[in-house]
Amino acid sequence: MRLKDLKGFGDKSEQILAKVGIHSVDKFMSADPFKLYKKLKQTVPRTGLNSIYAIIGAQENKHWQDVAREQKAEILFRLDDMGLAPK
Repeated sequence: MRLKDLKGFGDKSEQILAKVGIHSVDKFMSADPFKLYKKLKQTVPRTGLNSIYAIIGAQENKHWQDVAREQKAEILFRLDDMGLAPK
């Protein structure tokens, strides 16, 4: 299985994750989604909030929109604690 085969991912997701050193499903699945999002924000221009939803969704085998709907407040609080919440 490749990264692009995970729920909600595709070729573009696989290419973006490669920019931060994630080349395998195992490495992706073991990554902390918030640390990975922070690294993406620092490395890939225009990384938006949907990226954290997609990361969590792929790790939990859920659609990113379900993650956004069900976990948005919790995610935003955590991002705020990290100084990464949208303004």
